[in-house]
Amino acid sequence: MENMTQGLSRWFYLGFAGIILGMVFIYLAKGKNKSKAMENGYFILILGLVGVISEWTDFATVLIVLVILSGTILVVDKLYWAKSRQAAAKGRPHYIHYAYEFFPVVLGVFILRAFLFEAYQIPSSSMRPDLTVGDFILVNKYTLGIREPITNKVIIPVSHVKRGDVVVFKDPLVRNRDLIKRVVGVGSDKIEYYNKRLAINGVLLNYTDNGSYTYSENIPPQGNIEFNNQQFIENLSGVKHNIITWDKVPPLFSQEVQTFPDSQNCTYQGDDGFSCTVPQGKYFMMGDNRDNSFDSRYWGFVSDDAILGKAIYVWLNFHDLKRIGTKI
Repeated sequence: MENMTQGLSRWFYLGFAGIILGMVFIYLAKGKNKSKAMENGYFILILGLVGVISEWTDFATVLIVLVILSGTILVVDKLYWAKSRQAAAKGRPHYIHYAYEFFPVVLGVFILRAFLFEAYQIPSSSMRPDLTVGDFILVNKYTLGIREPITNKVIIPVSHVKRGDVVVFKDPLVRNRDLIKRVVGVGSDKIEYYNKRLAINGVLLNYTDNGSYTYSENIPPQGNIEFNNQQFIENLSGVKHNIITWDKVPPLFSQEVQTFPDSQNCTYQGDDGFSCTVPQGKYFMMGDNRDNSFDSRYWGFVSDDAILGKAIYVWLNFHDLKRIGTKI
């Protein structure tokens, strides 16, 4: 089972250290706007603020805050402060100078990330064999609808989430963490999973044997474990993709099932399997690594306003350059 971690992340502590270091650099620059110390100080300070604030909210909100803050400084400067400086023949203070420098950059990143594309790195083996640890993937943010940045609700429909899509969405259990899984059920679908086979609306999916798939993973406290999996091609509403199963474990670890909204829609048969009817406006997610994925079997349905985008390509993997360009 993939690991779940909570508490303050290392990025919070690195961010806090960055804020202190950035302020030290700014102090040492002694007001010299274009000095390396000032440039580095503001750069480190901004990164530190992002690291700290992101601990309590998502990165999109952090970008909005930075856009509003720097934009407000620019507007106030244009309307009031600039006139006073001109009258006194003074240059821009460093905080105004760098507001002008950062505003277009932050705005551009915000637009790109919120409405067009975003990059993610795969941290676990839950989507093997098609996605492996270390894959950097590109996620299309607009193909499933243009969404309002804070509430994430669709404001301009483009296309709907479909069975077989590999999507990134907000983790329903851990704040400010995103997950990637495959959509196996949409609103009103009845999902059944027994004998490690999916049935949707009473129809068993077609499975074709595709050999074996072996990988190793370090799982504390057991250490390095080798998984010798069976590999199958699953035909999910016309989307043919690989899945893997491990014959040493059951279809479900019933003791791991959480209490979740609409849980009355699901019936569990111990470790043997389950059936769930997906509520309207929600989705049922599963990892392709069926026996090493913490997914909708355990924590329930994903609402539409949690969807962040559709995974489309692997654009980098430092450990396996041949994966570059792999279509998802």
